[in-house]
Amino acid sequence: MIWLSLTCSLPELREKPDFYSQKKQLPVIKEDLVIIQHSGELLNLASVPSQTLQDVSKRVDLAFKRFLAGDSNGKRSGKPRFKNAARYRTMRIEGQAITVERIEKDWLFLSISKLKAWLKVRLHRPLPSGFVLKNVLLNKKSDGWYATICLEDPAVPIFNPDEVTPTWETTLGMDAVLYEQDYLATSEGTKLPALKSFRKSEKRLAKVSRRKENRRKGSKARRKLAKRQGREHQRIARARIDHAFKTAHALVRTGKKVFVHEDLNLKALSKRNKAKQDEDGKFLPNGQSAKSGLNKSWADAAFGQFFITLGYIAEKAPGVGNCSQSCIHISTEERIVRSLSSLTAMCVLIGMLNIRLMLTAILTRQSTLSALGWNCSQR
Repeated sequence: MIWLSLTCSLPELREKPDFYSQKKQLPVIKEDLVIIQHSGELLNLASVPSQTLQDVSKRVDLAFKRFLAGDSNGKRSGKPRFKNAARYRTMRIEGQAITVERIEKDWLFLSISKLKAWLKVRLHRPLPSGFVLKNVLLNKKSDGWYATICLEDPAVPIFNPDEVTPTWETTLGMDAVLYEQDYLATSEGTKLPALKSFRKSEKRLAKVSRRKENRRKGSKARRKLAKRQGREHQRIARARIDHAFKTAHALVRTGKKVFVHEDLNLKALSKRNKAKQDEDGKFLPNGQSAKSGLNKSWADAAFGQFFITLGYIAEKAPGVGNCSQSCIHISTEERIVRSLSSLTAMCVLIGMLNIRLMLTAILTRQSTLSALGWNCSQR
């Protein structure tokens, strides 16, 4: 008996679907009602602004491009997941389809294309005069709908980081701290307090989650507890964001122009320990039980979110305090501490562990200025 092995390559698609090919199909789809196969529901896409439909196609194209490209090592984490109506919580509306009808005290009235009624928005800050409306993001959260308005204010100057000259007097070094109630240690010898919003709400959140899991899936009681659980997570996230902004403002009000912090690998710091096995294949203790608490503390501190917030606050620093020019923040690529093990042991013996934190912030500032070509001996 003879076996033949034939191999053939699949032909390439004549037209690869992308954002522009889907964008061309939108006018054709809007001509008639669209039937959803799994539910039989009829959709009238003509009742939605055209820019919003294009944004949906853009999101799908971006999701598949990220999936095909993979991470830095070329590894794909999984195909994009379909989002139903319950998961699609943010809708983008471009400024072309929006008209500002009226502004009354703390209220803003907008008329959006394809919508019959006006959209009433409560303002948390006054709008600048002469602004240009770019887009609006309608976001559904646990406690209601929110509108994020993107404006262009011609009175705001364009920030140029090259105008800020880092010196020893105008630079502030920072070191991330996970020790008791401290959050940051600066090179000026000050410490900023931590919030630990998740730690404070951990028991209350666990109680709600446990009650929800005991309810039958699809029941009204389970849905009510799921909404309450979402509000608990929202309260924790809002407290964390508020703490990040207040801490960033406290740093900017010191009068410094350059803020330096270590380029922390937060993903590696919160990574699980590798499993250990003996010769017989039995698992040995690897310290993951203690590491789990440390991982939770790193996630609760949210240093990545804080550094992004600090960069935003530093760029608009002319409106804060008595700063005469904009500020910048730099993350140093060079690892600083790692020659301070003996110093740490000495400080623990004499009961002054905080000295190590201050010295780390000073070394962070010194190494960054040296990397930028500034002689630290000039101070």
